[in-house]
Amino acid sequence: MEDVESADRVQLAKWFRFLPSAGSEHTGSKDFSKLYKHERLIMQRIIERFDEQGGMDSMISKQIGWERR
Repeated sequence: MEDVESADRVQLAKWFRFLPSAGSEHTGSKDFSKLYKHERLIMQRIIERFDEQGGMDSMISKQIGWERR
C-alpha cells in the first residue's frame, strides 16, 4: 500500500490497466478469500488515487500502451 500512496499518475495508470483482477491468481487456494480482500483493497486505492489525479485520458493511454512490460 505504501507503493500505491507514493506512485505517480503514470504508475497508477499501468497498475489500473495491467494488474490482474483481485484474487484471480489465487483461485482454488485455501487463502483465496483473505488474498482477494487484500488485493481488492489495494486496487480500490489505486483507482481512488488515479481518479484524483485525473484518471485515464488519451495522452496517458498512449504513453503506457497496451502491452504489459
